[in-house]
Amino acid sequence: MVTFLAGGTGTPKLLDGATRVWDPAEVAVVANTGDDVELGGHLVCPDVDTVLFAGGGVLDRETWWGIADDTTATHEELRRLADEVGLETGPRYLDDEAQTAGREIARWRRFSGVGEFMEIGDRDRAVHVARTSLLDEGRSLTEAVRTLGDAFDLDVDLLPMSDDPVATLIHTEAGETIHFQEYWVARRGEPAVADVEFRGADDAEPTNAVLEALTDPVVIGPSNPVTSVGPMLALPGVEAALSATPVVAVSPFVGEEVFSGPAADLMAGVGREPSTAGVADAYPFADAFVLDDADGTDLRDRHPDLHVERTDTRIDDEDDAERVSRACERALGAVS
Repeated sequence: MVTFLAGGTGTPKLLDGATRVWDPAEVAVVANTGDDVELGGHLVCPDVDTVLFAGGGVLDRETWWGIADDTTATHEELRRLADEVGLETGPRYLDDEAQTAGREIARWRRFSGVGEFMEIGDRDRAVHVARTSLLDEGRSLTEAVRTLGDAFDLDVDLLPMSDDPVATLIHTEAGETIHFQEYWVARRGEPAVADVEFRGADDAEPTNAVLEALTDPVVIGPSNPVTSVGPMLALPGVEAALSATPVVAVSPFVGEEVFSGPAADLMAGVGREPSTAGVADAYPFADAFVLDDADGTDLRDRHPDLHVERTDTRIDDEDDAERVSRACERALGAVS
C-alpha cells in the first residue's frame, strides 16, 4: 500500500504513472480540500475533482480543470444575466454572517453564483450538484466522494483530507484577506502575499480513513507546499503521522525555479525560501526527496539524514509520470 498527498496539478500528474508502478487497488490519495468553495450553493472541490476526473478518464488535460469537451451554457447564462442588469461578474464573497450560516462544510468559502467568476462546465456542475445533495442528505464529504468515485469507476481510494471545513485564505500586502480561489483564479496571483491562513484547521480533524492511510508509506508529489499540502499539514495529528511512516517528496522546484503555479510567491509570502531547499525545510518529516537531475541543491547540507534520488522530474505525459514514480519507488525502498 502507498498513500499520495494530492493538491493542484503536480501530484495528479504523478498519479498517471504511479498506477503503472503500484497496483491502483493499493493506492490511497488524500486530497486537499482547503481551496474548496461553495459557489451558488454548490460545493466545488477542485483538488478532489482533478483526481476524480483524471482517474475516470474525463479530465480536461489542457487545463487540468473540469471535464474535457464540456459545454458551459449555464456558466455563460449566469454571466449574461449579471451583465444584463449591471451586476459585477467578479468574485462576490458573501458577508461574515453568511459565511457561517448554512451547511458547515462551506464555512469561510461561500461565494454568490451571480456572475460566476470560476468557469464551470455543465457536466462538471452536475458533479457539484450531486456532491452537495449527498451532503444535504446527511452523508459526510468522505462518503459523498466515495459515491462519486464509484460513479467514475475510480480505481484508487480517493479521500478528502477532512470532513470538517478548512478554508485557505490569502492575506495580501494590500491589507485584504481573500479566498485562495479569488487570489489565483480571479486575480491571477495578485496582489503580493503577506501570509496564508488555514481557517478552521485547529478545530478540524483528519478523518479516520485518512489517518489509516497515513500509516502506509507516503509520497508527496510536486504540489504547492503552501496551499496544496499546507492545509493537510495544518490538521492536528497529520505531521505526527507523517513522522511515523516513510515519506518521500518530489520537489516542485529545480533549484530556485518552480515548474508552474504560484508556489514561489506563496512560499516567499509565508517566510520560506522559494526553492528546493525551502521545500525540504517545509517537510521536516520527509525521509527522502526526488530531485531533478539539473537541480544543484545539496539537501544533505541542511538535512544530513535525507536520502536523495535524482531523475528528470518534468511531467508532460504518462511516461514522464512513470519515470518519476519509479524514482519515488526507489526512494521509498531505501528508507522503508
